[in-house]
Amino acid sequence: MPSWPETIVRSFVFLSLLFFMTKFLGKKQLSELSFFEYVSGITIGSIAGEAIAGLEKNMFQGMMAIAIFTFATLFADLLALKSKTFRDFIEGKGTVFIKDGKVLEENLKKEKYSIDELSALLRQKDIYRIADVEFAVLEPRGNLSALLKKENRPLTPKDLNMKVPNEKAPQTVIMDGSILDDPLRSSGKSRGWLRTELEKLGLTLENVFIGQVDSYGELTVDLYDDKMNIPSNNQRPLLLATLKKTQADLEIFSLGTGDEKSRAMYKKNAKLLQETIDKLTPYLTG
Repeated sequence: MPSWPETIVRSFVFLSLLFFMTKFLGKKQLSELSFFEYVSGITIGSIAGEAIAGLEKNMFQGMMAIAIFTFATLFADLLALKSKTFRDFIEGKGTVFIKDGKVLEENLKKEKYSIDELSALLRQKDIYRIADVEFAVLEPRGNLSALLKKENRPLTPKDLNMKVPNEKAPQTVIMDGSILDDPLRSSGKSRGWLRTELEKLGLTLENVFIGQVDSYGELTVDLYDDKMNIPSNNQRPLLLATLKKTQADLEIFSLGTGDEKSRAMYKKNAKLLQETIDKLTPYLTG
C-alpha cells in the first residue's frame, strides 16, 4: 500500500486523467449511457480506484488500462455512427409497448416490465390513462416515448391557424445587482435604457438579483426581497388597446361624415389599421 502522500498524489493524478478522458469522450457519456458505455464506465472507475489505493503498484499500468478502455469506448461510438447493425447490437433497439392504443404484453414480458412500471413511466409524462395513448416505445436508453391519441393531444396555434412570433432566448442583463454589458448589447439595449426601465418599476440596480430582456425587448426582474411587489409591465396590452380604439374611431368618423372623399379616406385607413392590428396581435398579447 502506498503512503498517504503517495495516495494524495495518485488521487489527483487519476482524478485529472478521468476528467480529461470524460471530456474527450464528450457530453453523451454524461447524459445518455448505452449498456456498453455503462459497463465501460464502471470498469474504468474500478481500475482508477485500485490504482489510487495502490493495489496496482505500477501507477502507469493503471493509467494505460484507463486509456485502453477510453479509446475502446470511443471506437465503439464511432463505429456505431457508421454502422446501424453494430449500433443496434451495442445500443439495442426500441421496444414497442403500446401500438394502436393496445398494450403489447409479450413485449412487456420480454423487457421484464410490469404494467405498474409502464404506468409509472407514463405518469412521468403526465399521462394517467393508458387508454389515452396511441403509441409508446421503450427507447434503448431506457426512457419511454409516448404519442397520445389525436383527440387527447393539446391544441397548438397551428391547429387553430394562428400566427405566433418567434421566441428568442432571453438575455440576462443584470446578475447579483451588476449590469452585464455583453448580453445588454446583444439585446440591442443600452445602460441608459436599462436604468430608465428600472425607474419605471420603482427599483434600483441594487434591488435586482436577476434581470432579463425577453424577445419582445421588455425587462423582467427577480428581486432579492421577494416580498417587494413589482408593477406589471403593460406596455404591449396598452399599445394594442390604443390601436383598436384608433381603428374604431376611424370607422365612426367614416359613418359620421357626409363628405364622400373623407368617408372613403376613413374607411381605407380603418382597413389598413385593422390589417396592422391583425399582424401585431401575436406580438402584443401574452
